[in-house]
Amino acid sequence: MWAEIDLDAVRHNARVLSDIVAPARLCAVVKADAYGHGAVAVARAALEGGAEWLAVALVEEGMALRAAGLDAPVLVLSEPPAEAMGALVDAGLTPTLYTRPGVRALAEAAEASHRVVDVQVKLDTGMHRVGADAADLAEVVGAVVASAHLRFAGLWTHFAVADGQAAEDRAFTTAQLERFREARLALAAAGLEAPLHHAANSAAAIAFPDTRLDLVRCGIALYGLLPDPSMAGALELAARAAGIEPGDERTGAAGLLRPVLSLKARVSMVRSLDEGERPSYGRRYPLPEPSTVATVPIGYADGVPRRYFEEGGTVLVRGRHRPLAGTVTMDQVVLDCGPDPDVRPGDEVVLIGRQGNAEVGAWDWARTLGTIAYEVVCGVGPRVPRVVVEAERARAGADRLGGGAPVVEGDR
Repeated sequence: MWAEIDLDAVRHNARVLSDIVAPARLCAVVKADAYGHGAVAVARAALEGGAEWLAVALVEEGMALRAAGLDAPVLVLSEPPAEAMGALVDAGLTPTLYTRPGVRALAEAAEASHRVVDVQVKLDTGMHRVGADAADLAEVVGAVVASAHLRFAGLWTHFAVADGQAAEDRAFTTAQLERFREARLALAAAGLEAPLHHAANSAAAIAFPDTRLDLVRCGIALYGLLPDPSMAGALELAARAAGIEPGDERTGAAGLLRPVLSLKARVSMVRSLDEGERPSYGRRYPLPEPSTVATVPIGYADGVPRRYFEEGGTVLVRGRHRPLAGTVTMDQVVLDCGPDPDVRPGDEVVLIGRQGNAEVGAWDWARTLGTIAYEVVCGVGPRVPRVVVEAERARAGADRLGGGAPVVEGDR
């Protein structure tokens, strides 16, 4: 089993998103190991594609980027605990703060290192997860400005329902933006203006042009997936507004955004079973006809939930959708290939991705499982090797040489 990570798709997506949101700059969100894609390789490709900032959730994630030699600005999206402030300062990361204790802890760490640290402050405009309340914002920002070792470098917020299509959701996003604008004006009137303001996630960057401000933070769109499948029309409109036509030289036949991750394995064993046989734990699936049953060495420890069988999920073998033939186990699944005598050990199995003219996408999984594509790609387990594939270069090489394997790198 392996997950192919198409870095050319990352570069392409970063270029398209950068063009759509210009003159705002692009921040590539690479938290959670780049949504399961491999943070270092993705971050490097995103910067090559036009991103100017990176964003992570944890100080440790930012430190890993620095250890790999990446020197772009890195925003830590949540206020770090006091014990992590020293490491943040040493790594040259940009923290998000929203409490007075957080400001004090960072000021002490910065003073101990004899440095001045850029700080961004997050305002809660309605997400109600983290961020300073509007009533406390001036006090938090004032504490940052009052410290000789901190510099107020940015103000930002996060939208709760920018991917929603309902009128209520769109109205709430607009209200959040207005609250942010009012808070910004109040700070400016008090002489506390920041040089950088940002609010837009992937969904807002695509569907709400007024939210782009100075910077947009794109996560899921960078990985070639829409925040919600219903946003395809909004993406096309945003692209056309930026002068990008579907199918032009910037997008090609592959489309505006290109999925980065494919999840694959190979058939390890094949057996012929009679009608009515019940493979796997619980014997829950009686074969409807004499069938070729294929075993594949990937299971729920690797990101294939047990519910994928229960809800009728399929995978691709020899270009055809094949249902699971029984309960997903920790390390293996079994497939019902029907009366197909051609399925053999070693055949490629595509769980997420394209095979021939057939495709199973992360949003297909999400619809089957009642979740979102974010959870699907983040759920690919750590023991699944990430194989970096330069797909465009591989295609160019195949054109020149008349065939050949993709170019593969070891950098995760």
